[in-house]
Amino acid sequence: MIFKHADVVFCDGVKRTDIRTEGGKIAEIAPDLHGADELDCTGLTVFPGLIDMHVHLREPGFEKKENIESGCKAAVKGGFTQVCCMPNTNPVTDSKVVVTYIKARAREVDLCKVHPVGAITKGQEGKELAAIGAMKAAGAVALSEDGKTVVSAKLMARAMQYAADFQLTCLCHCEDKDLVDGGVVNEGYYSTLTGLKGSIRAAEDAIIAREICLAESLDLPVHICHVSTYSGLQLIREAKARGVKVTAESCPHYMTLTDEVISSFDTNTKVNPPIREEADRLAVIEAFQDGTLDCIVTDHAPHHADDKNVEYDSAAFGISGIETSFALSYTALVKSGALDLSALARLMSGNPARILGLEGGEIAVGRAADLTIADLNEAWTIDPAQFVSKGKNTPFAGRKVFGKVKYTVVDGAIKYEEKRHDHR
Repeated sequence: MIFKHADVVFCDGVKRTDIRTEGGKIAEIAPDLHGADELDCTGLTVFPGLIDMHVHLREPGFEKKENIESGCKAAVKGGFTQVCCMPNTNPVTDSKVVVTYIKARAREVDLCKVHPVGAITKGQEGKELAAIGAMKAAGAVALSEDGKTVVSAKLMARAMQYAADFQLTCLCHCEDKDLVDGGVVNEGYYSTLTGLKGSIRAAEDAIIAREICLAESLDLPVHICHVSTYSGLQLIREAKARGVKVTAESCPHYMTLTDEVISSFDTNTKVNPPIREEADRLAVIEAFQDGTLDCIVTDHAPHHADDKNVEYDSAAFGISGIETSFALSYTALVKSGALDLSALARLMSGNPARILGLEGGEIAVGRAADLTIADLNEAWTIDPAQFVSKGKNTPFAGRKVFGKVKYTVVDGAIKYEEKRHDHR
């Protein structure tokens, strides 16, 4: 297929050109290409296929919230050609069997590429390392305890060493449960105003600091998940300056919202780590600008309405974010002038591919023909009723954004076409 007259986002800028794909790869990039099968992309922008390295597909075990099919439909609608799914399933993704199951289901669904993330410990119980080598052989691309922190620093150090033996990186949820002490929102003015129990920044920062210390002492890589605090970002920034092999991610909700939103008591604002203050929001944007943060992820956490339609304290943590991430990120970072399109492509595609060793992340001849094609001028209003994810839990309902995904192309095949609301 030939994609004609597109504004193509390369590593070093945007160029108007055509792209020809063949056999699942990018075969040629040049103006004025012609062939039997052409798609006119006039007025559209072509990004390297977006990669979300932190999603929850909920299968096996929690299909009431989401399954691999509904999650992949939501992913390609959101422009994602590859997703990495977290291990907090039932059974936990801690063995070759579960990794193999997820890969097989994804092949049956045949929409986007799905890469399982294996648990660091058996059953995510924090006691004994999981079968890391077997999971890697079955297709796991990273390790994580996801919503948990490995409490034992000694066990975490051992996990990083074993992971490195298999060319895997540990993706770390940083949370000291003792310091959280039952908190459900950021501790500050709005926790006091609402009476909701707060969680201090140090609960996140203390474990960020520990993982950095381990990475530095062992000279091994570590990846910090969904950073939400200005102080945590400064720890990462200083560690990078020292040459520590640390990478980090954050999410659209941390760059677009402040904890003022909890005053509505809308449980769709309940996430972990919590949405913080304006100083933190601005620090996240600055960290995307200066390279402290490497990736934008969704932490896509779909829930059934029953999990959210309860008192704030009892509600599940998480946002269904994979269908809104691109538009929120483009609007907050590029439309605002904070970043250019190439930088956005690095955060949402190039860097995730590099950190996890995935094919893709760049538009170049010989690379996988994974493309995200969007109309950057189209304004639209987020409406959870239009989500194809089973999870409708979003704090962004009614928010106006720019950037509408029109086509998602995986290995040269169009897997989503917006105008037909089609998942091919």
